Amino acid sequence: MSSKIILKFLLRFFVFYLFLFSAVVHALEADLSKNTDLFKRLATGESDDKIIAIHSLVATEHPAALLILQALKNGELSVTPKGVLLIVNDKGALDALTQQMINPAPENLEALMLNNRLRGAVDTALAILNLQSGDKAVRLVAANELLDKAVPELLPGIQKALLKETDKEIKTLLGLLEASIQLGSVDTEIRLKAISVLAESEQSSTSLLLQPFMEKNSEGQFLESDESVRTAAKVALLRINERLVRMEYVGRLFSGISLGSILLLAALGLAITYGLMGVINMAHGELLMIGAYTTFMVQTFFRQYFPSNIDGYLLAAVPASFIVAALVGMALERSVIRHLYGRPLETLLATWGISLLLIQGIRTVFGAQNVEVSNPSWMSGGYQVASNLILTYNRIVIIFFALFVLLLVWLLLNKTRLGLFVRAVTQNRKMADCLGVPTRNIDTWTFGLGSGIAGLGGCALSQIGNVGPDLGQSYIVDSFMVVVLGGVGQLAGTVSGALGLGIVNKFLEPLSGPVMAKILILVFIIIFIQRRPQGLFALKGRVVEH
Repeated sequence: MSSKIILKFLLRFFVFYLFLFSAVVHALEADLSKNTDLFKRLATGESDDKIIAIHSLVATEHPAALLILQALKNGELSVTPKGVLLIVNDKGALDALTQQMINPAPENLEALMLNNRLRGAVDTALAILNLQSGDKAVRLVAANELLDKAVPELLPGIQKALLKETDKEIKTLLGLLEASIQLGSVDTEIRLKAISVLAESEQSSTSLLLQPFMEKNSEGQFLESDESVRTAAKVALLRINERLVRMEYVGRLFSGISLGSILLLAALGLAITYGLMGVINMAHGELLMIGAYTTFMVQTFFRQYFPSNIDGYLLAAVPASFIVAALVGMALERSVIRHLYGRPLETLLATWGISLLLIQGIRTVFGAQNVEVSNPSWMSGGYQVASNLILTYNRIVIIFFALFVLLLVWLLLNKTRLGLFVRAVTQNRKMADCLGVPTRNIDTWTFGLGSGIAGLGGCALSQIGNVGPDLGQSYIVDSFMVVVLGGVGQLAGTVSGALGLGIVNKFLEPLSGPVMAKILILVFIIIFIQRRPQGLFALKGRVVEH
């Protein structure tokens, strides 16, 4: 009895096994037939057929999809006269369908060429496949690539990646991608949901997706018939535009503070020397240039002797640019300016001539062309706050560097013996001389300090712009405007004047253009000085009475 039961059980198991085996074989044959048709389209079809095949290859999650599409992009995909796709490279020939190596490679192979449409389809399909990568950076790049390329055929792949994604930034981008595709849905609820997602977007391109909902046809009828969808799109557009405008103002403010920091570094040394000695140094801009070229020389030295530590060149360039510019300034004061005190016109002409000599000297040594000063890797790139706002690292570093230099100058002037002497000479030179202050030596050291700060300004300028012989000419006028506006010899006035001019300039430029903005600022300063000759902060001391 038991043997009959066992026999019956084995018989049923055998029948079930045969049924299961036949089903698997049938499924494999169907899948192979499907893939064969897909590959045939990719090999011999027209452009439209090939694009459909590319999207289908991604949708079917074929294990060789990434390999095949990458080979197609690299020009390694070929087809035999019988329509068999082969990946041909230095390793040999690989059957794209069966993944079997073919040696030797067949003759009369025809390479599959890409036109612009096919290349775009391949790039999009590769980006979809890269959304499944385990590397966050690869997924982020793929999501950003798809922002302007999403098509309805890719929606399943995007939704699948969205379900698996755990990173907040990438998930937000994928949500925007899904919503942008779902805008074309026939279901009103899906369109409304997509619009609500896009309303939170910080991408400037999102408004272009929603704009068609507000447009009319030639007969004056809205392209979008549903009023609720139009209302939602209108509200979303207002929210997006408000957010973009707000970010644009933040960007202008950042640019203004950045420009103000550069003007502060350029004018800080001039404020000290002009406030102490009343010397109009027209060669001050060339001291900026000397600092920038010193930075270039330090970078060249590191590239030649310490290439593995090239990112550290800027740390050495900062003190070097200060020392070189300070030495040049002290030599200038000792040799020329000291003999011209009390003769402002002759001092102006002499320093202007010195500036021309310095410019020509740099041209003779380094050439008339700009030289390359690159950012260290830790200063490259930026922090993206929104699609229309990127805070670059080099400008952020310069802002903090300017504040650091300002702090050091304040400490020097207010907490050291040299600073005490400088303030005494600035307020009343004759009385300081009577009290035993070596005013001649203080003049030299102070002029060196102001020149060294200009060298630091040149070092900072080298990180955001071109370094050439005419570098200083672009900032000398602005530096004098900062000093005059803020008040001669006043650090607080120099800071206020530099930041004020920088911010106002960046807010005026989009309205009137850069040239007109400069003219308007100059007119404002002339009118302001007519009303308040002492500037924003008046100089205190008996010297004012004379």
